[in-house]
Amino acid sequence: MRLLAIDPSLRCTGFAVLERLEARKVRALEYGTIPNPPKIPASSCLVAIHDRISGLITQYQPECAAVEAVIFVQSHRTAITLGAARGSAILALAQRGVPIFEYSPKDAKQAVVGRGGADKAQVAFMVRAMLGLTETPSPDAADALAIGLTHLQSYDSAQLGVKVLKRI
Repeated sequence: MRLLAIDPSLRCTGFAVLERLEARKVRALEYGTIPNPPKIPASSCLVAIHDRISGLITQYQPECAAVEAVIFVQSHRTAITLGAARGSAILALAQRGVPIFEYSPKDAKQAVVGRGGADKAQVAFMVRAMLGLTETPSPDAADALAIGLTHLQSYDSAQLGVKVLKRI
């Protein structure tokens, strides 16, 4: 199974392409961020996110995608901006018929660290260890990797008859 995982953000969207191999071994084919400088307008950021996700889909042909769910934020403006970035990524996936699943940040932290309140450094450390990476990924890339690992764990549970997949 090959999947594309996304941690959406207007200025620094994290992404990861993961592949499940035999014996439940997982490898990261590519991971990183889609950086958008503060000086460019939000609309240009949304186009950049859509275009990069579209390019990753074309390049890797994922069977499904895992996206971080909307989180509670104090500011309505932040929520709208985050929702727009998330929508841009989801649109790219939906246009190509990629099944999309969502997971909360708490679910991802629980899956990779064992504690839903883990900090970003702990998440980055654990995804590095779990995937045998040679470098610690940036926080946004690490979050995307964690979302992808969460989906693979949920997929395994679903194969055992436990309904845990959250498709959107």
